[in-house]
Amino acid sequence: MKKALLLFLIVANVAQAQLTPTPDVLWGQLFKDVQLTHTLGDNKTFVDCVPKHEPSVILKKYAEQKSMSGFDLKTFVADNFIIPSAPNVKVTAGLSLKDHLAELWNVLTRNKDSVKKWSSLLPLPYSYIVPGGRFREIYYWDSYFTMQGLAVSGRYDLIEDMVDNFSYLIMHYGHIPNGNRNYYLGRSQPPYFAMMVQLLQDHNGKAYKKFFPAMEKEYAFWMTGTEKLKTTRAYRRLVKMPDGSILNRNWDDVNSPRQESYAEDVATSKIYKNGDGMVYRNLRGGAESGIDFSSRWFRDTMHLNTIETSNLVPVDLNSLLYAYETILSKAAKSIGAVSKEKMYAQKAEKRKASVLKYCWDGRNNYFFDYDFIKNKTTGRWHIIGDIPLFCGLATKHQAEGVMKAIEDKFLKDGGAVTSVYNTGEQWDAPNGWAPLEFITVKGLMNYDYQDLAKKIAERWMAVNERVFSSTGKMLEKYNVEDTHLESGGGEYPTQDGFGWTNGVYLAFDKMFRAK
Repeated sequence: MKKALLLFLIVANVAQAQLTPTPDVLWGQLFKDVQLTHTLGDNKTFVDCVPKHEPSVILKKYAEQKSMSGFDLKTFVADNFIIPSAPNVKVTAGLSLKDHLAELWNVLTRNKDSVKKWSSLLPLPYSYIVPGGRFREIYYWDSYFTMQGLAVSGRYDLIEDMVDNFSYLIMHYGHIPNGNRNYYLGRSQPPYFAMMVQLLQDHNGKAYKKFFPAMEKEYAFWMTGTEKLKTTRAYRRLVKMPDGSILNRNWDDVNSPRQESYAEDVATSKIYKNGDGMVYRNLRGGAESGIDFSSRWFRDTMHLNTIETSNLVPVDLNSLLYAYETILSKAAKSIGAVSKEKMYAQKAEKRKASVLKYCWDGRNNYFFDYDFIKNKTTGRWHIIGDIPLFCGLATKHQAEGVMKAIEDKFLKDGGAVTSVYNTGEQWDAPNGWAPLEFITVKGLMNYDYQDLAKKIAERWMAVNERVFSSTGKMLEKYNVEDTHLESGGGEYPTQDGFGWTNGVYLAFDKMFRAK
């Protein structure tokens, strides 16, 4: 009864949240003035602010005051908005790293959301982990890797709360947005929801039945518009391949600068070189991929102003959707839905064949993204090319080629480097990231390359431990080429906290050190 009442109240809260315009619409010229002048530094700060007064009152005051002598925009914002601060991730001093992480779960946990009028937050009904730093809400693909550590810590209660939250977002908004903010609703992130359900299913045997409707609905989101491909080659997140098979791309349904990176996107648009009018779609599609930003999306490999995400069929997105279809088939079997079991199994086999046909490069013995405009693989070396091993769709021969490429091109003193290109972007060299380390290690283990998997995990943990020993922090990303230097690149400073780093460290510790 209590849970039913809670869900009723949350539905009412969502109705309110759906009525709240996104910050660009709500604040108009004030939004542009704050973001383009970097009044609050990070553009994400203003879109997360909560107004102290009705928008009409604030906008009237702004119109009256902005031309006055001595007017200060930063002071005006501070007077009229509650400005969010980064979460305090400090815990008890002097703890060992694992004890630090055990305490940190509580620091990074947020209880169910209350509705704040005119806030961009999409309220969630259950507790969840935030990544840390500037990331004050739940994030989609971050959460899967955070859950790896929660499982080690025995926190399946919190895992289920988070999966319940994602199910709730699917059922109310039709998909899982990038994060639970209204300005993220145009896009999603890498579809790990089915793997989250699998994690719970392996624990309690009940998750398939509970979350099957949500899994089907999210899968339908990724496949929306299939009928449109009869008359066009690409539509939203779908691409018709040369042989008629259907694969997916990253997309965003909004064609404007990202509100949380408004100034950066406007600046990129002014020097965009592709001449196709797709700059904002491509930037937003890169954000949906989770790999924002990287050489793998750049036409010239090196520069953000040549980003071409919408022209590419990503190997990681399609490998994950193969895994999704496989899990849907198993879930359908468990609930006695025989026709759906067969249907999803067939979809998985078709996708597998298409991914292997178009993303495998036999000359380089590696998986790459596929450029469906040029009808060839991109040839841009990125560690994410090993994800077919993680999702189990590579052949043994292909796995051997990927393994050798990891040893030759990606293995560094601190683990696996993200790409072979130093572009200044955060998802390139010299950085390493916890989710990509996890994907790499688990993928190698799936094909019995245990020694290399262990070597990468041990090197990664050693970097985590060294930085924690000197700073007391777990970071969002690390420099794995020179482990004595900080990571960098991208649109904001390296954040500490940090959900997925904590989760992957604990998972690796259990895999390779626990007795």
